[in-house]
Amino acid sequence: MTKAIKITGESLSWEPWEGPGEPSADHVEIEVVWTAINRADLMQRAGVYPPPPGASDILGLEVSGRIASVGAGATRFRPGDEVCALLTGGGYATRVVVPEVQVLPVPRGLSLEKAAAIPEVFATAWLNLYHEAALKPGERVLLHAGASGLGTAVIQLATAFGNPVFATAGDDAKLEVCRKLGASGVWNRKAGSFVEAVKSWGGVDMVLDPVGGSYIADDQKVLNVDGRIVLIGLMGGRMAEVDLGLMLIKRQRLIGSTLRSRTVRDKGAVMQALYRNVWPLLAAGQIEPLIDSAWPIEQVEDAMAYVADNRNTGKVLLKISD
Repeated sequence: MTKAIKITGESLSWEPWEGPGEPSADHVEIEVVWTAINRADLMQRAGVYPPPPGASDILGLEVSGRIASVGAGATRFRPGDEVCALLTGGGYATRVVVPEVQVLPVPRGLSLEKAAAIPEVFATAWLNLYHEAALKPGERVLLHAGASGLGTAVIQLATAFGNPVFATAGDDAKLEVCRKLGASGVWNRKAGSFVEAVKSWGGVDMVLDPVGGSYIADDQKVLNVDGRIVLIGLMGGRMAEVDLGLMLIKRQRLIGSTLRSRTVRDKGAVMQALYRNVWPLLAAGQIEPLIDSAWPIEQVEDAMAYVADNRNTGKVLLKISD
């Protein structure tokens, strides 16, 4: 029986569903084994982040599983192949249909469980580090929310490509995880502003900021000349004070970036970049997705509350099937 998570008011329920339909020419259908919780899911559930036009209104931005069927023009996969995929929605379900270019084979040596923790965070990390910010080897990164699923991916990826990372988080245990993953500087945000600590570390060439709000002014203070702030979230609010004089004098750039609303072509390009540059590192065990916990889909409400409370270090997964 095909099932999906239905949102009714403030409640979530695992219910029978008509299914996603047959895959069109360049799409594939995936039998979902695992999906993962992202903050975008919490925002969509709260009614403040609707899916883009034409996208599924079912939660879930990434899955791992097995190819169930392929469209007439899809040539890279066959039924039964184990894959993971970046979605625009629809992951909290037993089946999902997705453009083939957003699907990749599970990295060699990794389980379907591990693979479910890869697509959204590593695609977001690659997009913002090496496309939006165009980091060069040796350039330095300030990362906020360093122990999140995204943060743990960014630390590993940036370090592997020669970009030192300074990570902030709100818990010393989480900061220790950041250090073990490769961060060479850390700061507990509960100890106050990170500005002097980052300046003492040597300043940064890029800030990856999911917070916004009052953080933007402090981000500016630690940027080197030609530094870039890439804003990817608004956990601290959508209004900020920007020092335009500092921006002008130091040639700073403030870049807004989202992944979900990008075109299929753009997402396909990001996934292919991952396949070329990141899949070999995953297969070699040089980097790996960090999983905090795994929950049965029937416990999705508890799992989302756990993420909302910032209790996770790494990804929180939901098991859909065996």
